Amino acid sequence: MAASRANPFSVKQHYSYTASGLAVCLGVHKNTVRHWQRKGLAAIDGCRPLMFHGAAVRDFLLKQRAARKQPCSPSELLCLRCRKPQKPAEMVVEFLEMRPGSGNLRAACKVCGARMHRRIREADLGRLMPGCVVQHRHRDHSLMEHAPSSLNCDSSQDDR
Repeated sequence: MAASRANPFSVKQHYSYTASGLAVCLGVHKNTVRHWQRKGLAAIDGCRPLMFHGAAVRDFLLKQRAARKQPCSPSELLCLRCRKPQKPAEMVVEFLEMRPGSGNLRAACKVCGARMHRRIREADLGRLMPGCVVQHRHRDHSLMEHAPSSLNCDSSQDDR
């Protein structure tokens, strides 16, 4: 999996690019551009050097991005280990309030047991998590509410 994806908006729509020029523009290897061509990126014509129209490249990359999207249905969270939306184990989710009115949902994946997360507004809990038992947890609002740190340290110079 790539560390970063090619940004379709770095391609100028009204320019024409060679495979190597397109690779430089998008920050990928020129063999990646050849691979995209085999997957459906259309060249302007069949003559060498192959030229690609910027608008066609941008449309191709945006379609590739849209095909990778996997929206979560109601009562699903995205499991990063399974790489797809999954139902929570035992249909139990934990709502951790981050700020008034919104927070994070946490649950275990029904398939692999990994921890899943989803950012959500508190008002949308009933609509997006039907049939789930929601346990509310409130976070600590300040670092000052924690126990004081230990005063034992080795930085004293009394040994000299």
